[in-house]
Amino acid sequence: MLQRFTNAGALAEMLTVRAHGLDRPFTVALDGRSASGKTTLAAALADILDAAVIEGDDFYAGGTQLRQEPPAALVKACIDWPRQREVLEALRAGEEASWHAFDWRTFDGHLCAGATVKAPKPILILEGVYASRPELEDLIDLKILVRADEALREARLVARERAITPWQRQWETAEEYYFEFIRPLKSFDAIASSE
Repeated sequence: MLQRFTNAGALAEMLTVRAHGLDRPFTVALDGRSASGKTTLAAALADILDAAVIEGDDFYAGGTQLRQEPPAALVKACIDWPRQREVLEALRAGEEASWHAFDWRTFDGHLCAGATVKAPKPILILEGVYASRPELEDLIDLKILVRADEALREARLVARERAITPWQRQWETAEEYYFEFIRPLKSFDAIASSE
């Protein structure tokens, strides 16, 4: 049965117990639909646990134009998971990791000039849609699905994006495919609900 959490404190307690005694960082994937609360939960857990957070949006690779591929192809193209893998491997090996994040401010397909640098910590949190993708599974100790009421999630999405454009809808379709066929509910270790 899936463990369910409704607050960061209880989840942090469980992660502390699970990470105890390991000779390498304990790696958690916070996965879920856009605007479900992953980033907020990751920040709360980082504050409580002094964990290192790797933001999935830094590795966006899907381009800035509307795409015509089917949802399965969009899932494969959305995130540069080989770069995520390099970061996780370095941190799990006790080494510092650095990467250049997608530049969301210019939104022209380029990466930020300055590098993001993270030092290893006892708990690593990879947050973002597709964080628990099968290509990273051997590096993930715990897969957590972050969920929000659908009306709340959509309201957050509209507030963040200002309008749901066809470009955004294509990624919504990809997420629906991913959570139905690649990462269904039963494939997660726990569920965290956000409000």
